[in-house]
Amino acid sequence: MMRDGYVARWRDREYDASPDGEQVRIYQPDAGDGFTEVRAGRHVRVVPMTEVDEIAYVRTTCSWKGEPFIVLAEHDGWLRVEYTGGRAPIAESLGLEAFDFGVYQGWAPANEVTDLREHRA
Repeated sequence: MMRDGYVARWRDREYDASPDGEQVRIYQPDAGDGFTEVRAGRHVRVVPMTEVDEIAYVRTTCSWKGEPFIVLAEHDGWLRVEYTGGRAPIAESLGLEAFDFGVYQGWAPANEVTDLREHRA
């Protein structure tokens, strides 16, 4: 599983999370005590930050064609990647789209990606 976002440890379990000041929204795919369905397969519960054991930002990185990337998503054997090498000519030579000024993204075949690592901050 490729992750890029906040996670929180609450009651000995890790959840996708969204910190908001003194509270944090935690998410799970199934219904549960105190969780409200926000859409099919997505349930949220708001808990005080003081009840959360840990909050971290998790990001997955990789290499593709010898260049550094962040993995944003995964779909059907492809990875949505964002180039972190900072050199526009290389990004363009890889066929990446200019998503924003200096930000290049594209889809890479998962079987061509190497050095997948998860980082916590």
